[in-house]
Amino acid sequence: MIILAIDQGTTGTKCICFDRDQKPLASSSLEFKQYYPHPGWVEHDPDEIWERTCEAARRALAEAGATAADVAAVGITNQRETAVIWDRATGRSVRPAIVWQCRRSAEICKRCLGQGMEDTIRSKTGLVLDPYFSGTKLTWVMENEPEIARRAQAGELCFGTIDSWLLHRLTGGRVHATDVSNASRTLLFNIHTLDWDSELASMLGVPVSLLPQVKESSNVFGQTDPQAFLGIDAPISGIAGDQQAALFGQACFHPGMTKNTYGTGSFVLMNIGDKPRLSSHGLLTTVAWSIGGSATYAMEGAIFITGAAIQWLRDGLAIIDKASEIEGLASQVEDTGGVFFVPAFVGLGAPYWDSEARALIIGMTRGTGRAHIARAVIESMALQTADVVEVMQQEAGVPLRELRVDGGASVMDLLLQYQADLLQVPVRRPVITETTALGAALLAGLGIGFWKDLEEIEEKWQLDHEARPDAGSKERMLAMRKGWKRAVERCLDWEQADQASQ
Repeated sequence: MIILAIDQGTTGTKCICFDRDQKPLASSSLEFKQYYPHPGWVEHDPDEIWERTCEAARRALAEAGATAADVAAVGITNQRETAVIWDRATGRSVRPAIVWQCRRSAEICKRCLGQGMEDTIRSKTGLVLDPYFSGTKLTWVMENEPEIARRAQAGELCFGTIDSWLLHRLTGGRVHATDVSNASRTLLFNIHTLDWDSELASMLGVPVSLLPQVKESSNVFGQTDPQAFLGIDAPISGIAGDQQAALFGQACFHPGMTKNTYGTGSFVLMNIGDKPRLSSHGLLTTVAWSIGGSATYAMEGAIFITGAAIQWLRDGLAIIDKASEIEGLASQVEDTGGVFFVPAFVGLGAPYWDSEARALIIGMTRGTGRAHIARAVIESMALQTADVVEVMQQEAGVPLRELRVDGGASVMDLLLQYQADLLQVPVRRPVITETTALGAALLAGLGIGFWKDLEEIEEKWQLDHEARPDAGSKERMLAMRKGWKRAVERCLDWEQADQASQ
C-alpha cells in the first residue's frame, strides 16, 4: 500500500507515491501556464491545475507500478494564498485563480491601513496587511466584479485556497473544506479561536457563506470519487499549506526547530510550540498544523522571490539555458565582484513588507559578467534568509542551532555553504528533499494509522549533506551583509525616488 501525495505548487503540480518507510517510489511533475493580464497581476487557470493534478497522479502511479487499489490515502499540500472561486452547484470555477504573487489588492491594503484595521488584523490573524494574502484578493473581486459579488452574497459560490479546490474536485463536489494551516493564511481566520472570524470578514467585505469548513490537518476530509479521480477510492486524510507541510516533513516537531524551503520564493519557519507569539518586526505567526485536538504554531518569514529569480535568468535574460546550470556558472568566479541582486520583482516580503519595492542589480563594473550576476542571484537567496533568521531569533527568544533546508535550490552545495557562513550554524539537507510532499503524505498516513505517531516519523529523518561555517568567515559575512542592506535600502527608496523624478 502507498500514500499518494499531491504537491500543488506555483508553477507546477507534482504527485509522489510514498511507501511505509517514507521513501518516494515514483514522482511525476507537470508545469502549467502562468497568466499576467496586467503589470503586477498573476493568475492561474483552476481547471488546468485540476487536469495537471490528475495526469501527474496517473503517471506517478504508473511509474510506481501501483494501481488505484494500492492507494491507502491521499494527502494534499498546496500554494497557500492563491484564491479560487467556483460555482457551488456545478463545481466549475467562475474566474481565474488569483495567485499569491498577485499585487492587485495593494491599494485596498493601503486603504485598510488608513482605516486603522492593521492592529485588529494582526492581533487576530498573526499576519500583516499585504496583497500576498487571499482575504484582500476576495475584497478586490467583491468590489470589481459585480456579478460574482452578487452570486457570492446569494450563497451560490464557494471560495477556497487550492487545497479546497482540489478537495472539492477529488470528492466529486461533495466536500467544501480546508485545514487550519491554509485557513490561517487568509486574513479571515482567528488563530486564537481556530475559526473564521465574522468581524474580519465584515471588515474585508467577504461573505462568510463563501468560506470552507475548517478541519484539523491530519483528519479524514472525505473520500475520493473513483469516477472523478482515476478509479481511486481512498480517504483524503492529510492537508497542509506547502510551507507548513515542509516543516512537518522535516520532522521539526519541537519548539525552536527551523527549516527553510528554497522554492519559487523562500519560507523560513520556526516551530514555536502550542501558543501563538506575535511578531512586531515583520514576521508572521501562523498555524503549523493541528493533530489530535492540539494546534502547533510557527513563526514565518516569507520571502517572495528566490528560485523564481533563476527562472528569470533563464527566461528573461537568457543567461542560462536550464536552471540546473546556475551553480556551475556561479562557481566560475570566487565572489560577485561587489555585485548585489535584490529580487524585489513583486515587492519585498519579510521582514520589510514593502509592496512598492522594485528589483535591482547594483555594484556592477565594466568587468561584471554572467557568472557574477549568477552568483549574486544565489547569494541573494541566502542573504534574504539571514535577514529573516536574525529577526526570528530575537522575537522567538530561541537561538538557532541548525537550519534544515529543502526545495529545488537546496541541491546547490554552494548555496548551503554560503548560508552556513552567513548564519554561523550548520545547514542540513535531508536525504528526501521533497519534504513538502512528504509532509502531506505523513499527515495523511497519520490520519488513517498508516504511521503510528510523530516519534516513528522523527526516527526516519536522514541527513544527506551538512554545510558547516568556514573558519574565519564571520567578519567577511558581516561586511557582505552591510553591503546587502545598503542595496535593499535602494529598493525600499524606489517609490520615493520615482515620485521625485516626476
